[in-house]
Amino acid sequence: MKLAVFFRDLRNLRLLNPDAESLLAESEIQGITSDSRKVTPGMVFVALIGTQTDGHQYLAKALKAGAVAVIVDSKRRSHGQLDGLNLGNLTETLVFESGNTYQALGELSSAFYGHPGQGMTLVGVTGTNGKTTVTHLLERMIGDTGRSVGMIGTLGQRMGRLGPDSIDYETTGHTTPMAVELHAILAGMKADQTDVVVMEVSSHALEQHRVYGCDFDVAIHTNVTQDHLDYHKTMENYGQAKALLFSGLRTRPNGLGQIPVAVVNLDDPWGQRFLDSCSTGVRIYTYGIDSFDANVRPENVNYSIAGASFEVHTPEGQAEVQLKIAGRFSVYNALAAIAGGLALGIPLASCVKSLGAIEGVRGRFEVVSQAPYVIVDYAHTPDGLENILSAARLVTPKNGRLIAVFGCGGDRDATKRPKMGAIAERLADMLVVTSDNPRTEDPQQILTDVISGIKTFDSERMLVNVDRKQAIHQAINLASSEDIIVVAGKGHEDYQILADKTIHFDDREVVQNYVDHRKEETPA
Repeated sequence: MKLAVFFRDLRNLRLLNPDAESLLAESEIQGITSDSRKVTPGMVFVALIGTQTDGHQYLAKALKAGAVAVIVDSKRRSHGQLDGLNLGNLTETLVFESGNTYQALGELSSAFYGHPGQGMTLVGVTGTNGKTTVTHLLERMIGDTGRSVGMIGTLGQRMGRLGPDSIDYETTGHTTPMAVELHAILAGMKADQTDVVVMEVSSHALEQHRVYGCDFDVAIHTNVTQDHLDYHKTMENYGQAKALLFSGLRTRPNGLGQIPVAVVNLDDPWGQRFLDSCSTGVRIYTYGIDSFDANVRPENVNYSIAGASFEVHTPEGQAEVQLKIAGRFSVYNALAAIAGGLALGIPLASCVKSLGAIEGVRGRFEVVSQAPYVIVDYAHTPDGLENILSAARLVTPKNGRLIAVFGCGGDRDATKRPKMGAIAERLADMLVVTSDNPRTEDPQQILTDVISGIKTFDSERMLVNVDRKQAIHQAINLASSEDIIVVAGKGHEDYQILADKTIHFDDREVVQNYVDHRKEETPA
Protein backbone atom coordinates (compact mmCIF):
# COMPACT_ATOMS: atom_id res chain seq x y z
CA MET A 1 0.00 0.00 0.00
CA LYS A 2 1.39 3.42 -0.97
CA LEU A 3 1.89 5.83 1.91
CA ALA A 4 -0.20 8.44 0.08
CA VAL A 5 -3.19 6.09 0.10
CA PHE A 6 -2.55 5.01 3.67
CA PHE A 7 -2.31 8.52 5.13
CA ARG A 8 -4.95 10.12 2.89
CA ASP A 9 -7.86 9.85 5.36
CA LEU A 10 -5.89 10.33 8.58
CA ARG A 11 -6.71 13.94 9.35
CA ASN A 12 -5.33 13.96 12.89
CA LEU A 13 -1.71 13.81 11.72
CA ARG A 14 0.44 16.79 10.67
CA LEU A 15 3.55 16.40 8.52
CA LEU A 16 6.52 18.10 10.20
CA ASN A 17 9.08 17.79 7.37
CA PRO A 18 7.35 18.87 4.12
CA ASP A 19 10.63 18.45 2.22
CA ALA A 20 10.06 14.69 2.43
CA GLU A 21 6.49 14.86 1.14
CA SER A 22 7.42 13.21 -2.16
CA LEU A 23 7.88 9.97 -0.19
CA LEU A 24 4.10 9.76 0.18
CA ALA A 25 3.70 8.92 -3.47
CA GLU A 26 6.83 6.81 -3.76
CA SER A 27 7.00 4.63 -0.65
CA GLU A 28 5.18 1.47 0.28
CA ILE A 29 4.16 0.75 3.88
CA GLN A 30 5.22 -2.67 5.11
CA GLY A 31 3.84 -2.59 8.63
CA ILE A 32 3.29 -0.66 11.86
CA THR A 33 4.88 -0.98 15.27
CA SER A 34 5.43 0.90 18.52
CA ASP A 35 8.43 -1.30 19.38
CA SER A 36 11.67 0.05 17.89
CA ARG A 37 13.18 -3.45 18.11
CA LYS A 38 10.65 -4.66 15.54
CA VAL A 39 11.25 -1.93 12.96
CA THR A 40 12.34 -3.15 9.52
CA PRO A 41 12.62 -1.19 6.25
CA GLY A 42 9.30 0.28 5.11
CA MET A 43 7.60 0.22 8.53
CA VAL A 44 5.86 3.05 10.38
CA PHE A 45 7.09 3.58 13.94
CA VAL A 46 4.70 5.17 16.46
CA ALA A 47 6.36 6.65 19.54
CA LEU A 48 4.24 6.04 22.66
CA ILE A 49 4.68 7.69 26.05
CA GLY A 50 4.56 4.73 28.43
CA THR A 51 4.62 4.41 32.20
CA GLN A 52 8.04 2.72 32.19
CA THR A 53 9.66 4.04 29.01
CA ASP A 54 9.15 6.61 26.25
CA GLY A 55 9.22 5.61 22.60
CA HIS A 56 10.61 9.00 21.65
CA GLN A 57 13.94 7.87 23.09
CA TYR A 58 14.17 5.32 20.28
CA LEU A 59 13.40 7.47 17.25
CA ALA A 60 16.99 7.41 16.03
CA LYS A 61 17.05 3.63 16.37
CA ALA A 62 13.82 3.35 14.35
CA LEU A 63 15.20 5.59 11.62
CA LYS A 64 18.43 3.59 11.43
CA ALA A 65 16.39 0.38 11.08
CA GLY A 66 14.64 1.79 8.01
CA ALA A 67 11.37 3.30 9.24
CA VAL A 68 9.66 5.03 6.32
CA ALA A 69 7.60 7.19 8.69
CA VAL A 70 7.54 8.00 12.40
CA ILE A 71 4.68 9.42 14.43
CA VAL A 72 5.62 11.65 17.37
CA ASP A 73 3.54 13.11 20.15
CA SER A 74 3.04 16.87 20.02
CA LYS A 75 3.76 17.10 23.77
CA ARG A 76 7.26 15.78 23.23
CA ARG A 77 7.97 18.00 20.21
CA SER A 78 6.82 21.11 22.06
CA HIS A 79 9.34 20.32 24.81
CA GLY A 80 12.13 19.61 22.34
CA GLN A 81 12.21 15.91 23.27
CA LEU A 82 12.60 14.25 19.87
CA ASP A 83 15.87 12.44 20.53
CA GLY A 84 17.96 15.11 18.82
CA LEU A 85 16.22 14.83 15.45
CA ASN A 86 16.91 17.63 12.97
CA LEU A 87 13.66 17.76 11.01
CA GLY A 88 15.18 19.96 8.35
CA ASN A 89 17.69 17.24 7.45
CA LEU A 90 15.17 14.39 7.40
CA THR A 91 14.26 13.76 3.76
CA GLU A 92 14.22 9.94 3.70
CA THR A 93 11.67 9.50 6.48
CA LEU A 94 8.29 11.17 7.00
CA VAL A 95 7.75 12.65 10.46
CA PHE A 96 4.16 13.15 11.52
CA GLU A 97 2.87 14.77 14.68
CA SER A 98 -0.18 13.61 16.63
CA GLY A 99 -1.91 15.02 19.68
CA ASN A 100 -2.25 11.45 20.97
CA THR A 101 0.02 8.77 19.55
CA TYR A 102 -1.99 6.00 21.22
CA GLN A 103 -5.01 7.11 19.20
CA ALA A 104 -2.84 7.40 16.11
CA LEU A 105 -1.58 3.84 16.61
CA GLY A 106 -5.15 2.55 16.89
CA GLU A 107 -6.25 4.48 13.82
CA LEU A 108 -3.23 3.41 11.76
CA SER A 109 -3.59 -0.24 12.81
CA SER A 110 -7.26 -0.34 11.89
CA ALA A 111 -6.55 1.23 8.49
CA PHE A 112 -3.56 -1.01 7.73
CA TYR A 113 -5.56 -4.18 8.30
CA GLY A 114 -8.59 -2.96 6.35
CA HIS A 115 -10.78 -1.92 9.31
CA PRO A 116 -11.60 -5.51 10.37
CA GLY A 117 -13.42 -4.30 13.48
CA GLN A 118 -16.19 -2.95 11.24
CA GLY A 119 -16.93 -6.17 9.39
CA MET A 120 -18.10 -8.58 12.09
CA THR A 121 -20.51 -8.60 15.00
CA LEU A 122 -18.42 -7.50 18.00
CA VAL A 123 -19.25 -8.09 21.66
CA GLY A 124 -17.13 -6.23 24.23
CA VAL A 125 -17.07 -7.22 27.91
CA THR A 126 -15.54 -4.83 30.45
CA GLY A 127 -15.33 -4.80 34.24
CA THR A 128 -12.92 -5.60 37.04
CA ASN A 129 -13.95 -9.22 37.59
CA GLY A 130 -15.86 -11.74 35.51
CA LYS A 131 -14.76 -10.72 32.00
CA THR A 132 -13.07 -14.02 31.20
CA THR A 133 -15.95 -16.17 32.41
CA VAL A 134 -18.61 -14.08 30.64
CA THR A 135 -16.73 -14.21 27.32
CA HIS A 136 -16.38 -18.00 27.61
CA LEU A 137 -20.06 -18.44 28.39
CA LEU A 138 -20.99 -16.31 25.40
CA GLU A 139 -18.51 -18.11 23.18
CA ARG A 140 -20.26 -21.38 23.98
CA MET A 141 -23.75 -19.91 23.46
CA ILE A 142 -22.82 -18.47 20.06
CA GLY A 143 -20.93 -21.56 18.92
CA ASP A 144 -23.83 -23.81 19.86
CA THR A 145 -26.06 -21.91 17.42
CA GLY A 146 -23.77 -22.94 14.54
CA ARG A 147 -22.12 -19.57 14.07
CA SER A 148 -18.34 -19.27 13.90
CA VAL A 149 -17.10 -17.35 16.92
CA GLY A 150 -13.77 -15.81 17.86
CA MET A 151 -12.66 -14.92 21.36
CA ILE A 152 -9.97 -12.54 22.63
CA GLY A 153 -9.09 -12.13 26.30
CA THR A 154 -6.94 -12.91 29.31
CA LEU A 155 -6.36 -16.54 28.35
CA GLY A 156 -5.42 -15.60 24.77
CA GLN A 157 -7.30 -15.73 21.48
CA ARG A 158 -8.92 -18.47 19.44
CA MET A 159 -11.33 -18.53 16.52
CA GLY A 160 -13.62 -20.72 14.48
CA ARG A 161 -14.79 -22.71 17.50
CA LEU A 162 -18.07 -24.59 17.10
CA GLY A 163 -19.56 -26.78 19.85
CA PRO A 164 -17.36 -28.31 22.59
CA ASP A 165 -13.87 -26.98 23.33
CA SER A 166 -11.60 -28.16 20.53
CA ILE A 167 -9.22 -25.27 19.91
CA ASP A 168 -6.70 -24.04 22.45
CA TYR A 169 -5.63 -20.44 22.92
CA GLU A 170 -2.85 -18.50 21.24
CA THR A 171 -1.30 -16.22 23.82
CA THR A 172 -1.52 -12.46 23.28
CA GLY A 173 0.24 -11.14 26.39
CA HIS A 174 -2.54 -8.71 27.34
CA THR A 175 -6.21 -8.99 28.27
CA THR A 176 -6.84 -6.80 25.22
CA PRO A 177 -3.87 -6.91 22.82
CA MET A 178 -2.08 -3.74 21.75
CA ALA A 179 -3.68 -2.04 18.75
CA VAL A 180 -1.45 -3.52 16.03
CA GLU A 181 -1.79 -7.06 17.36
CA LEU A 182 -5.52 -6.68 18.00
CA HIS A 183 -6.35 -5.54 14.47
CA ALA A 184 -4.11 -8.25 13.01
CA ILE A 185 -6.05 -10.84 15.04
CA LEU A 186 -9.39 -9.38 13.94
CA ALA A 187 -8.24 -9.38 10.31
CA GLY A 188 -7.36 -13.07 10.63
CA MET A 189 -10.75 -13.82 12.14
CA LYS A 190 -12.50 -11.90 9.39
CA ALA A 191 -10.54 -13.80 6.73
CA ASP A 192 -11.57 -17.02 8.48
CA GLN A 193 -15.21 -15.95 8.01
CA THR A 194 -15.83 -15.55 11.72
CA ASP A 195 -19.38 -14.35 12.39
CA VAL A 196 -19.07 -13.00 15.96
CA VAL A 197 -16.08 -11.92 18.04
CA VAL A 198 -16.38 -11.82 21.84
CA MET A 199 -13.67 -9.71 23.42
CA GLU A 200 -12.52 -8.73 26.90
CA VAL A 201 -11.99 -4.97 26.82
CA SER A 202 -9.71 -3.66 29.56
CA SER A 203 -9.60 -0.14 30.97
CA HIS A 204 -6.06 0.20 29.60
CA ALA A 205 -7.26 -0.76 26.13
CA LEU A 206 -10.05 1.79 26.18
CA GLU A 207 -7.90 4.63 27.46
CA GLN A 208 -5.08 3.76 25.05
CA HIS A 209 -7.42 3.55 22.01
CA ARG A 210 -6.43 -0.07 21.31
CA VAL A 211 -9.98 -0.80 20.14
CA TYR A 212 -10.13 2.24 17.84
CA GLY A 213 -12.13 1.28 14.77
CA CYS A 214 -13.99 -1.53 16.54
CA ASP A 215 -17.73 -0.99 16.15
CA PHE A 216 -19.12 -2.88 19.11
CA ASP A 217 -22.62 -4.21 18.67
CA VAL A 218 -22.99 -5.34 22.28
CA ALA A 219 -21.21 -3.86 25.32
CA ILE A 220 -21.39 -5.78 28.62
CA HIS A 221 -20.50 -4.45 32.08
CA THR A 222 -19.70 -6.87 34.90
CA ASN A 223 -18.62 -4.67 37.84
CA VAL A 224 -16.16 -1.95 38.83
CA THR A 225 -14.05 -2.46 41.95
CA GLN A 226 -10.52 -1.45 42.89
CA ASP A 227 -7.78 -2.47 40.48
CA HIS A 228 -5.07 -0.88 38.33
CA LEU A 229 -4.84 2.29 40.42
CA ASP A 230 -1.09 2.20 39.81
CA TYR A 231 -2.04 3.26 36.27
CA HIS A 232 -5.36 5.11 36.58
CA LYS A 233 -4.54 6.74 39.96
CA THR A 234 -8.19 7.15 41.04
CA MET A 235 -11.34 5.05 40.94
CA GLU A 236 -13.05 7.87 39.04
CA ASN A 237 -10.46 7.68 36.27
CA TYR A 238 -10.68 3.87 36.25
CA GLY A 239 -14.47 3.82 36.01
CA GLN A 240 -14.59 6.51 33.36
CA ALA A 241 -12.11 4.57 31.24
CA LYS A 242 -14.41 1.53 31.29
CA ALA A 243 -17.42 3.72 30.52
CA LEU A 244 -15.81 4.61 27.18
CA LEU A 245 -17.01 1.25 25.85
CA PHE A 246 -20.60 2.38 26.38
CA SER A 247 -20.27 5.99 25.25
CA GLY A 248 -18.73 4.61 22.04
CA LEU A 249 -21.86 2.62 21.07
CA ARG A 250 -23.30 4.12 17.91
CA THR A 251 -26.40 3.34 15.84
CA ARG A 252 -25.25 2.05 12.45
CA PRO A 253 -25.97 -0.77 9.97
CA ASN A 254 -25.05 -4.03 11.70
CA GLY A 255 -26.29 -7.53 12.31
CA LEU A 256 -28.61 -6.43 15.10
CA GLY A 257 -30.96 -4.21 13.15
CA GLN A 258 -28.70 -1.14 13.37
CA ILE A 259 -29.25 -0.84 17.12
CA PRO A 260 -26.32 -1.51 19.48
CA VAL A 261 -27.07 -3.04 22.88
CA ALA A 262 -25.73 -2.20 26.34
CA VAL A 263 -25.86 -4.89 29.06
CA VAL A 264 -25.42 -3.38 32.53
CA ASN A 265 -25.23 -4.81 36.07
CA LEU A 266 -27.74 -2.80 38.10
CA ASP A 267 -26.37 -4.14 41.40
CA ASP A 268 -23.03 -2.49 40.74
CA PRO A 269 -22.67 1.13 41.96
CA TRP A 270 -21.30 2.09 38.55
CA GLY A 271 -24.24 0.58 36.70
CA GLN A 272 -26.26 3.78 36.40
CA ARG A 273 -23.17 5.72 35.33
CA PHE A 274 -22.66 3.28 32.48
CA LEU A 275 -26.31 3.57 31.46
CA ASP A 276 -25.98 7.36 31.47
CA SER A 277 -22.95 7.03 29.17
CA CYS A 278 -25.04 5.45 26.42
CA SER A 279 -26.27 7.65 23.61
CA THR A 280 -29.92 7.90 22.61
CA GLY A 281 -31.13 4.89 20.67
CA VAL A 282 -28.98 2.27 22.37
CA ARG A 283 -31.05 -0.73 23.44
CA ILE A 284 -30.66 -1.64 27.11
CA TYR A 285 -30.58 -4.93 28.98
CA THR A 286 -30.04 -4.82 32.74
CA TYR A 287 -29.34 -7.67 35.11
CA GLY A 288 -28.84 -8.19 38.83
CA ILE A 289 -29.52 -10.44 41.78
CA ASP A 290 -30.73 -7.78 44.22
CA SER A 291 -32.27 -5.28 41.77
CA PHE A 292 -35.90 -6.27 41.24
CA ASP A 293 -36.14 -3.83 38.31
CA ALA A 294 -33.46 -5.67 36.32
CA ASN A 295 -34.56 -7.17 32.98
CA VAL A 296 -32.67 -10.38 33.72
CA ARG A 297 -32.74 -11.63 37.32
CA PRO A 298 -32.73 -14.92 39.24
CA GLU A 299 -35.04 -16.48 41.80
CA ASN A 300 -34.59 -19.47 44.11
CA VAL A 301 -30.80 -19.55 43.88
CA ASN A 302 -29.06 -22.62 45.34
CA TYR A 303 -25.31 -23.13 45.71
CA SER A 304 -23.09 -26.20 46.04
CA ILE A 305 -19.43 -27.04 45.50
CA ALA A 306 -20.48 -28.42 42.10
CA GLY A 307 -22.25 -25.26 40.91
CA ALA A 308 -25.45 -23.26 41.27
CA SER A 309 -29.05 -23.46 40.13
CA PHE A 310 -31.75 -20.81 39.77
CA GLU A 311 -34.80 -19.73 37.80
CA VAL A 312 -34.02 -16.84 35.48
CA HIS A 313 -36.64 -14.21 34.58
CA THR A 314 -36.08 -12.29 31.33
CA PRO A 315 -38.10 -10.19 28.86
CA GLU A 316 -38.20 -13.35 26.70
CA GLY A 317 -39.62 -15.57 29.44
CA GLN A 318 -38.39 -17.78 32.28
CA ALA A 319 -36.16 -20.84 32.42
CA GLU A 320 -34.35 -23.12 34.86
CA VAL A 321 -30.56 -22.71 34.90
CA GLN A 322 -28.11 -25.35 36.08
CA LEU A 323 -24.51 -24.10 36.35
CA LYS A 324 -21.45 -26.26 36.85
CA ILE A 325 -19.58 -23.20 38.11
CA ALA A 326 -20.07 -22.34 41.80
CA GLY A 327 -20.54 -19.07 43.64
CA ARG A 328 -22.72 -15.98 43.73
CA PHE A 329 -20.34 -14.26 41.31
CA SER A 330 -20.94 -17.11 38.85
CA VAL A 331 -24.66 -16.35 38.94
CA TYR A 332 -23.83 -12.73 38.03
CA ASN A 333 -21.64 -13.95 35.18
CA ALA A 334 -24.38 -16.26 33.93
CA LEU A 335 -26.95 -13.44 34.03
CA ALA A 336 -24.60 -11.18 32.05
CA ALA A 337 -24.09 -13.92 29.48
CA ILE A 338 -27.82 -14.62 29.19
CA ALA A 339 -28.51 -10.93 28.62
CA GLY A 340 -25.73 -10.82 26.04
CA GLY A 341 -27.07 -13.92 24.34
CA LEU A 342 -30.56 -12.45 24.15
CA ALA A 343 -29.09 -9.23 22.75
CA LEU A 344 -27.53 -11.31 19.97
CA GLY A 345 -30.88 -12.91 19.19
CA ILE A 346 -30.14 -16.30 20.75
CA PRO A 347 -33.33 -17.91 22.16
CA LEU A 348 -33.47 -18.19 25.94
CA ALA A 349 -33.78 -21.98 25.82
CA SER A 350 -30.59 -22.18 23.78
CA CYS A 351 -28.74 -19.84 26.17
CA VAL A 352 -29.71 -21.95 29.17
CA LYS A 353 -28.83 -25.23 27.46
CA SER A 354 -25.35 -23.94 26.60
CA LEU A 355 -24.76 -22.72 30.16
CA GLY A 356 -25.59 -26.14 31.54
CA ALA A 357 -23.05 -27.81 29.25
CA ILE A 358 -20.05 -25.71 30.33
CA GLU A 359 -17.80 -27.53 32.79
CA GLY A 360 -15.96 -24.41 33.86
CA VAL A 361 -13.32 -21.90 32.85
CA ARG A 362 -9.62 -22.44 33.42
CA GLY A 363 -8.49 -20.94 36.71
CA ARG A 364 -11.94 -19.65 37.70
CA PHE A 365 -13.27 -21.48 40.79
CA GLU A 366 -11.52 -24.51 39.35
CA VAL A 367 -11.69 -27.55 41.64
CA VAL A 368 -8.36 -29.34 41.13
CA SER A 369 -8.48 -31.80 44.02
CA GLN A 370 -10.94 -33.35 46.46
CA ALA A 371 -10.80 -34.42 50.12
CA PRO A 372 -9.76 -31.77 50.82
CA TYR A 373 -11.28 -29.72 48.04
CA VAL A 374 -8.69 -27.36 46.56
CA ILE A 375 -10.01 -24.50 44.44
CA VAL A 376 -7.72 -22.46 42.20
CA ASP A 377 -8.93 -19.00 41.23
CA TYR A 378 -7.56 -15.90 39.51
CA ALA A 379 -8.89 -13.57 42.23
CA HIS A 380 -6.23 -10.86 42.59
CA THR A 381 -8.25 -7.84 43.70
CA PRO A 382 -10.02 -7.10 47.02
CA ASP A 383 -13.44 -7.68 45.45
CA GLY A 384 -12.26 -10.81 43.65
CA LEU A 385 -10.83 -12.31 46.84
CA GLU A 386 -13.98 -11.48 48.77
CA ASN A 387 -16.12 -13.08 46.06
CA ILE A 388 -14.17 -16.33 45.90
CA LEU A 389 -13.87 -16.72 49.68
CA SER A 390 -17.57 -15.90 50.18
CA ALA A 391 -18.48 -18.47 47.53
CA ALA A 392 -16.25 -21.08 49.13
CA ARG A 393 -17.64 -20.29 52.59
CA LEU A 394 -21.17 -21.05 51.38
CA VAL A 395 -20.17 -24.61 50.50
CA THR A 396 -17.72 -25.31 53.34
CA PRO A 397 -19.02 -28.20 55.53
CA LYS A 398 -20.10 -27.25 59.06
CA ASN A 399 -17.23 -29.25 60.53
CA GLY A 400 -14.75 -28.06 57.91
CA ARG A 401 -12.49 -25.02 57.68
CA LEU A 402 -11.88 -22.55 54.88
CA ILE A 403 -8.15 -22.09 54.21
CA ALA A 404 -6.98 -19.19 52.03
CA VAL A 405 -3.62 -19.14 50.22
CA PHE A 406 -3.03 -15.77 48.58
CA GLY A 407 -0.67 -12.87 47.98
CA CYS A 408 -0.40 -9.71 45.88
CA GLY A 409 1.58 -8.84 42.77
CA GLY A 410 4.57 -6.53 42.79
CA ASP A 411 4.88 -3.30 40.81
CA ARG A 412 1.12 -2.89 41.00
CA ASP A 413 -1.38 -0.95 43.14
CA ALA A 414 -0.03 -1.39 46.68
CA THR A 415 -3.12 0.07 48.38
CA LYS A 416 -5.11 -3.10 47.76
CA ARG A 417 -2.68 -5.29 49.73
CA PRO A 418 -3.84 -4.50 53.30
CA LYS A 419 -7.45 -4.61 52.10
CA MET A 420 -6.96 -8.16 50.86
CA GLY A 421 -5.34 -9.11 54.16
CA ALA A 422 -8.37 -7.79 56.06
CA ILE A 423 -10.79 -9.64 53.77
CA ALA A 424 -8.96 -12.94 54.24
CA GLU A 425 -8.84 -12.48 58.01
CA ARG A 426 -12.59 -11.90 58.09
CA LEU A 427 -13.70 -14.69 55.76
CA ALA A 428 -11.18 -17.54 56.15
CA ASP A 429 -10.51 -19.79 59.12
CA MET A 430 -6.85 -20.11 58.21
CA LEU A 431 -4.58 -17.88 56.13
CA VAL A 432 -1.35 -18.68 54.33
CA VAL A 433 0.05 -15.40 52.99
CA THR A 434 2.56 -15.93 50.20
CA SER A 435 4.07 -14.50 47.00
CA ASP A 436 2.16 -13.90 43.79
CA ASN A 437 4.20 -12.31 40.98
CA PRO A 438 6.64 -10.14 42.98
CA ARG A 439 8.29 -8.74 39.84
CA THR A 440 10.93 -6.19 40.86
CA GLU A 441 9.63 -5.62 44.40
CA ASP A 442 10.95 -7.29 47.54
CA PRO A 443 8.55 -10.23 48.11
CA GLN A 444 8.89 -9.89 51.86
CA GLN A 445 7.80 -6.25 51.73
CA ILE A 446 4.71 -7.20 49.73
CA LEU A 447 3.79 -9.76 52.40
CA THR A 448 4.36 -7.14 55.09
CA ASP A 449 1.94 -4.81 53.28
CA VAL A 450 -0.69 -7.58 53.17
CA ILE A 451 -0.24 -8.41 56.87
CA SER A 452 -0.62 -4.73 57.82
CA GLY A 453 -4.33 -5.07 57.00
CA ILE A 454 -4.82 -7.91 59.48
CA LYS A 455 -6.16 -6.56 62.77
CA THR A 456 -5.02 -9.44 64.98
CA PHE A 457 -2.23 -11.66 63.76
CA ASP A 458 -2.85 -15.09 65.25
CA SER A 459 -0.03 -17.57 64.58
CA GLU A 460 -2.45 -20.42 65.26
CA ARG A 461 -4.48 -19.58 62.18
CA MET A 462 -2.12 -17.42 60.11
CA LEU A 463 1.08 -18.46 58.36
CA VAL A 464 3.49 -16.50 56.19
CA ASN A 465 5.70 -18.19 53.61
CA VAL A 466 7.36 -16.26 50.79
CA ASP A 467 7.79 -19.48 48.77
CA ARG A 468 4.47 -20.05 46.98
CA LYS A 469 5.01 -23.76 46.37
CA GLN A 470 5.83 -24.36 50.03
CA ALA A 471 2.83 -22.28 51.06
CA ILE A 472 0.48 -24.44 48.98
CA HIS A 473 2.07 -27.58 50.43
CA GLN A 474 1.61 -26.21 53.95
CA ALA A 475 -2.08 -25.55 53.36
CA ILE A 476 -2.64 -29.09 52.08
CA ASN A 477 -0.73 -30.56 55.03
CA LEU A 478 -2.88 -28.58 57.47
CA ALA A 479 -6.19 -29.53 55.87
CA SER A 480 -8.54 -32.32 56.83
CA SER A 481 -10.76 -34.07 54.31
CA GLU A 482 -13.64 -31.75 55.30
CA ASP A 483 -11.73 -28.54 54.68
CA ILE A 484 -11.77 -26.35 51.58
CA ILE A 485 -8.59 -24.64 50.36
CA VAL A 486 -8.71 -21.63 48.05
CA VAL A 487 -5.46 -20.86 46.22
CA ALA A 488 -6.06 -17.36 44.88
CA GLY A 489 -4.26 -14.87 42.68
CA LYS A 490 -2.83 -16.67 39.67
CA GLY A 491 -5.59 -18.93 38.35
CA HIS A 492 -4.78 -19.93 34.77
CA GLU A 493 -1.25 -18.50 34.82
CA ASP A 494 1.55 -21.03 34.31
CA TYR A 495 4.41 -18.71 35.25
CA GLN A 496 5.73 -16.61 38.12
CA ILE A 497 7.44 -13.27 37.46
CA LEU A 498 10.45 -12.68 39.69
CA ALA A 499 12.90 -9.77 39.77
CA ASP A 500 15.42 -11.31 37.37
CA LYS A 501 13.50 -14.02 35.55
CA THR A 502 10.15 -15.63 34.81
CA ILE A 503 9.80 -19.26 35.85
CA HIS A 504 7.25 -21.95 35.09
CA PHE A 505 4.71 -22.07 37.91
CA ASP A 506 1.15 -23.39 37.76
CA ASP A 507 -0.93 -23.51 40.95
CA ARG A 508 -2.96 -26.38 39.54
CA GLU A 509 0.13 -28.46 38.82
CA VAL A 510 1.61 -27.72 42.24
CA VAL A 511 -1.59 -28.87 43.95
CA GLN A 512 -2.08 -31.99 41.84
CA ASN A 513 1.56 -33.08 42.01
CA TYR A 514 1.69 -32.69 45.80
CA VAL A 515 -1.62 -34.47 46.35
CA ASP A 516 -0.39 -37.36 44.19
CA HIS A 517 2.90 -37.42 46.10
CA ARG A 518 1.09 -37.63 49.44
CA LYS A 519 -1.03 -40.51 48.16
CA GLU A 520 2.08 -42.42 47.12
CA GLU A 521 3.61 -41.95 50.57
CA THR A 522 0.46 -42.98 52.43
CA PRO A 523 0.56 -46.69 53.40
CA ALA A 524 -2.13 -48.79 51.74
